[in-house]
Amino acid sequence: MPKEAHKVVVIGHRNPDTDSICSAIAYAELKNRTSTLVCEPRRAGKMNQETEFVLKKFGVTPPRMCTDVNPKIRDVDYREMPGIPGSTSLRRAWKIMRDQQIDTLSITSADNELEGIITVKDLATANMDVFDTAVLAKSRTSYKNILETLNGTMVVGNADAVCTTGHIKIGTATPEMLESSVEKGDIVILSNRYESQLCAIEKEASLLIICNGAKVGRTIQRIADETGVAIMTTPVDTYAAGKLISQCAPISYYMTRDNILKFTLVTPVADVLRVMAKVRHRYFPILDEEGKYCGMVSRRNVIALRKRRIILVDHNEATQAVEGFDQAEILEIIDHHRIGSLETSGPVYFRNQPVGCTATIITQMYDENGVDIPPQIAGLLLAAILSDTLAFRSPTCTPVDENTAKRLAKIAGVDIEEFSTEMFEAGEKLDGKTPEEVFLQDFKVFMCGDIRFGVAQGSYMTRKNLQAAQALLQPYLEEARNKQNVEDLYMLLTDVPKEESVVICTGRYAAEVLSNGFESRPAADGSWTLPGVVSRKKQFIPALMSAYQEL
Repeated sequence: MPKEAHKVVVIGHRNPDTDSICSAIAYAELKNRTSTLVCEPRRAGKMNQETEFVLKKFGVTPPRMCTDVNPKIRDVDYREMPGIPGSTSLRRAWKIMRDQQIDTLSITSADNELEGIITVKDLATANMDVFDTAVLAKSRTSYKNILETLNGTMVVGNADAVCTTGHIKIGTATPEMLESSVEKGDIVILSNRYESQLCAIEKEASLLIICNGAKVGRTIQRIADETGVAIMTTPVDTYAAGKLISQCAPISYYMTRDNILKFTLVTPVADVLRVMAKVRHRYFPILDEEGKYCGMVSRRNVIALRKRRIILVDHNEATQAVEGFDQAEILEIIDHHRIGSLETSGPVYFRNQPVGCTATIITQMYDENGVDIPPQIAGLLLAAILSDTLAFRSPTCTPVDENTAKRLAKIAGVDIEEFSTEMFEAGEKLDGKTPEEVFLQDFKVFMCGDIRFGVAQGSYMTRKNLQAAQALLQPYLEEARNKQNVEDLYMLLTDVPKEESVVICTGRYAAEVLSNGFESRPAADGSWTLPGVVSRKKQFIPALMSAYQEL
């Protein structure tokens, strides 16, 4: 049965900054109020200290982490059918398969642990093994299974008992022949002949099955009870009873226990398809996050996969998008950066404006839809604009950004100068942070032709904190370059009050690109000071792109 559709994920870029996270929260709120979509903001990486400060200040719960939107088994309309106990008879298992139109069943314990599987092939094999007359004893078949399969009635004995000894015998011969064929502990299928019934009892059979609904005489019942022989009656004839008796065995005797091909709810669909391509099985068990059985999945289920639906904010570069974006259905892209390399399988709503912040665009969309902006959301949008524009100091800042921020500040009830100072100071603290944590606070990957390079940026209100960050990061750069799998790596340390940046770098072309792109030379410590450069998007990246193209 189809499950409830997943929420639409509204998400920013990897290594998210304040704009990426705050815009995702604000836009998810807008979509929930103006559309039939159910949207949920998510983040593609760890939040930086600046963003943590902003969310805490305005009392907003951080979005859940989402680093991968590749389709998982949980996204598939798998069959949420219950497992069956191992004591279930072969006959009952076949009826379930017939009614459910499925050829594989999962056998589970009382606490829903997967114990094995049984297929229609296993049932056919068991049904064809007609020469194993000791199968009920070997499999410890319960009397309840026999009663259910034969539609029988217990006349003498305990219905909760199980078969532990003996072979299955068909007692249609004369009493004389029975006497030579029946052994102690056998299960004997009989008609209504008194002599044959008595003979089987005297030979110490464990169970008599009387066919055709025949009545069992009181004398036979008494003798059987005294000698410990159980008796059942069934309305079916001897032929039918003989055909059905082996189907009373529990499926635990025939099920596959070892090397079961199974998946979990978080198994990527791509991995599932690779496995399915190598085996002939049609159905596979699924386990939940706790290892408990929860359903079955087939090739048909996977083919009919429902793609995850996502809305991207604050980026349109494939290298910056959450893992698996190309396997998801992208509904919208809201961004303020250059048009990047991201491709979609179909047309999408794409809004890209030359402003300093995605939050500015989203504020416009609130206005366009006639939706009032709550103070909490206004605070988040304001923080994003201040962060991206360096409190209006960045050349990316437009009059639209500044006017929007002033309006949002009134709604949020904050002073822009005081709030921006608090926010930047919270973001630049290095206490207890590793070089990797500082580096990944705002890191993005770019492509120029075949060259893949990365640029991280940190903004600092004091020179002291900037220099501390430089000392912390300089020894880490080469390790970071290898981890991020980029040709060149740049760390942009922006002095906000002085409106300039110090750049440290590593890589094959990095020094040459900086030299050509900014007509500058490095200082004695290998760093590059770039006066007036504060914007990665509008000043730094364009210069790098031009320099790379000239290599």
